Amino acid sequence: MRFVAALASLAALFTAVPAFAQKPPAKVEVEPLKGVASDGANVPVKVAADPENTWVLDLSTGGRVTIRLRPDVAPKMVERIKTLTRRKFYDGIIFHRVIDGGENMAQGGDPKGNGTGGSDLPNVPAEFNNLPHVRGAVSAARATDPNSANSQFFIMFGPRLGFDHDYTVFGRVTDGIQWVDKIERGEPPANPTRILRAYVAADNPPPYQAPAPVANALPEGETKVTLPQ
Repeated sequence: MRFVAALASLAALFTAVPAFAQKPPAKVEVEPLKGVASDGANVPVKVAADPENTWVLDLSTGGRVTIRLRPDVAPKMVERIKTLTRRKFYDGIIFHRVIDGGENMAQGGDPKGNGTGGSDLPNVPAEFNNLPHVRGAVSAARATDPNSANSQFFIMFGPRLGFDHDYTVFGRVTDGIQWVDKIERGEPPANPTRILRAYVAADNPPPYQAPAPVANALPEGETKVTLPQ
């Protein structure tokens, strides 16, 4: 009898399961990583703009170009661009060398307008990086010396990966690429496109203002006089 009673007690231990163990496990919601869906697929991530590192160019071709600067890979060149912009250095400067095919870019930033000039600041050392020279890339122009970048830059119309690791990419057009496409071609252009105004977005630029219309042609017999620069 004692043996039977012992068996009965042992059976009760296995059948008397605590109530909490009988409930199904609670569902745990896991927040997916940014840029990765819950099923593991890649999804686009919107990165907030940084006004202090956003360059704004108002062009005479009729619109505003917005460029995302990259101080994480080219801090010295980005700082140079912002310094000169705040000094209004780029206001009125032309794109003096604009080439379709081959080099596939628009070059500006020279106060002389012929590719030989720069600012009064020291040259910027090379900051070659892994950003590619694709459509919309903005890169530092230089002379033969890799450490000769100063104020000049170029914007790519299309890819030219042969420039990679040989010129410093410091930004990328994020808005207004259609106005870049309208930059007057030539080396130099007959009627060059100008930067009307350049801004750092953190400085609250005003809305874009189109350039004043060109005056009507002079009456017959009158000659236009151009003052030396």
